[in-house]
Amino acid sequence: MKQEYKNILLSIEKEERSLSNSNKSVYIEACRMVTFLRNLLRDLKVKFITCGFESSLDEITFFKEVKPKVLSKFIYYSKVVSIESFSPGNGPMLKKYLTEQIKFLKKEYVKHIGCKDFYQYFKSGRTDRDDTYFRLGHVNFLDCTDNFLFEMDLEFSTFYDYKIARILAFDLIHDYLSKCLNPDRANPIYDEKIAKSAFSWTHSKNALIELIYALHVSGCLSHGRGSLKKLGILFEELFEIDLGDIHHAFHQMKFRAGEKASFLFFLKNALEQYMEKDL
Repeated sequence: MKQEYKNILLSIEKEERSLSNSNKSVYIEACRMVTFLRNLLRDLKVKFITCGFESSLDEITFFKEVKPKVLSKFIYYSKVVSIESFSPGNGPMLKKYLTEQIKFLKKEYVKHIGCKDFYQYFKSGRTDRDDTYFRLGHVNFLDCTDNFLFEMDLEFSTFYDYKIARILAFDLIHDYLSKCLNPDRANPIYDEKIAKSAFSWTHSKNALIELIYALHVSGCLSHGRGSLKKLGILFEELFEIDLGDIHHAFHQMKFRAGEKASFLFFLKNALEQYMEKDL
């Protein structure tokens, strides 16, 4: 993902961390995030309508990976504001209220998200219809029945960016409500993720490439239908490592003498030895 897009998402994380450390109430934090995200979406619209996109791939990346993450946060924090506004306080009434909110959320999920073909497309990591789903002006109005379709800004939405935003927002809202039901929670509005730098890859780059290919061809991730290139980028970002040309590196592995999948063999032996320890 281009650096400009990364900076957009990093700005959201920075704002969340800032508010999380401010000791304000959940309601106030959520209200401020709603304002911040509304302004961010407005600025993005002005920028990209004015300047356009460098390429069709750039446009697809924005509407598939960037805008949905911004919009999902806006939906999420707006929902938190609503939940907190009508929260009955503490005790049994609060538990009942939160439980009902989760039930309602699950009904919305079944009705609008889980049973839809697009949900399967997105979750499987497919890319074959990206040119239709994530470029402006390609909406098939006969296939879309959501009320949002009649309200959306056709200059700044492909409709399916909104679909992804709802999928992502569902997970955020469900996680929020679940943590609210846990009496030991700290601040549920922003659960800071473990920093990427907390983990580093301490074996060879070829070992990681071997693992990536094994996960991909075995169908363990998205049934093997995702992009191998994107999977490589994911691991690069996770461990902050540059793997270079993973296809070339893997091709060279085919000509190894002896055990070709040497790293997987190493993992197998290490795990079996651990299992055999007298713990």
